[in-house]
Amino acid sequence: MQAQTSLFTAALLLSTLSLTGSVGDAEAKKMRVPKVQIAVLLDTSSSMDGLINQTKSELWSIVNRFSESSLHGLTPDIEVALYEYGKDSIPSGEGYLRMVSAFTTDLDHVSEELFALRTNGGSEYAGLVIDRAVDGLTWSSNPSDYRTIFIAGNEEFTQGPMPYQKAIALAAGKGIIVNTIHCGSFQRGIDGKWQHAAKIGEGSFLTIEQNHQVQQIATPFDNEIASLSAKINKTYIGYGREGAKKLKRQRSQDRNAEMMGAKSVASRAKTKGGGSYKNSSWDLVDGVEEGEASLDDMAPAQLPAEMRKMNKKERRAYVGKKSALRKKLQARITTLSAKRDKFIVVARKKTSAKDKASTFETAVINTVNKQMRRKGYKFKK
Repeated sequence: MQAQTSLFTAALLLSTLSLTGSVGDAEAKKMRVPKVQIAVLLDTSSSMDGLINQTKSELWSIVNRFSESSLHGLTPDIEVALYEYGKDSIPSGEGYLRMVSAFTTDLDHVSEELFALRTNGGSEYAGLVIDRAVDGLTWSSNPSDYRTIFIAGNEEFTQGPMPYQKAIALAAGKGIIVNTIHCGSFQRGIDGKWQHAAKIGEGSFLTIEQNHQVQQIATPFDNEIASLSAKINKTYIGYGREGAKKLKRQRSQDRNAEMMGAKSVASRAKTKGGGSYKNSSWDLVDGVEEGEASLDDMAPAQLPAEMRKMNKKERRAYVGKKSALRKKLQARITTLSAKRDKFIVVARKKTSAKDKASTFETAVINTVNKQMRRKGYKFKK
């Protein structure tokens, strides 16, 4: 009789949950890792070298801002996509535009592609590139995820075969916010329909000084942060066909950051010290932690040379040692980065107005702060 009662109670509970779905759905929503999807559409016509340089310099600080967000206590996965448009060297039949990178969490790949961009005069078809990004990328359908397009350029928004109003309507149908960044004066942005495009895209209209040099504020923490960034690379264990190649790319993106100045180096180090820097497809430490790599099942040929003669116990010890060291270095980077951020806040208060020009970073960060909060996301600061 007791067993029958238990079965009846269980059946009743399942029936209730299937009818209401409220308890199960609420719990599932809390457990699901949220997602941030940002597609960056950059004008790479001849006059946009300044915009590209700003984006290169400020990529990591923008990523860090996303990493400081959370929904239901969970830090979102960050996916970045990149398009270029307005370049003569891309055939007219392709609309003078191309997808540089589909959505990816591989931030080194995004950096690599960004630094490979070159400008060349062309026709800037804003509506068409928005349409291609909406249709060509795999967008989340979950309403709690933050999905957005940032399109930056300086010519009229009305150019090209695809009316921007139609392209933005397609974006809205997928819950994608369209933000516009006009590289030039506020009034020219209005006249060129950049403001109107943002309005119907339920986004923000922003203007930046694309030729403004990104401000570099030296801090007492820069040297140690740079040193830690180099040390943390040695905790990565490349595996599989791409492992060695990706290790070299990691160091290459460090050098690219160095070319852009201390701010970029420190911002990249901060990213490497946080949870948004994911490399489970080629790094054994991340791969084991994320469940993408099995040390017990991996063939010796898939391992780096120094691990090929290890038994299973030695493999686990080796990876565990690297993981522990990485966590220690990451903790130190996080501590120093917080001190560096506080130092810069104080230093910026002392700068003159001419040093506070709006750049790609300020445009993006100010926008996502407002838009993500409206969707229920919280920021650490």
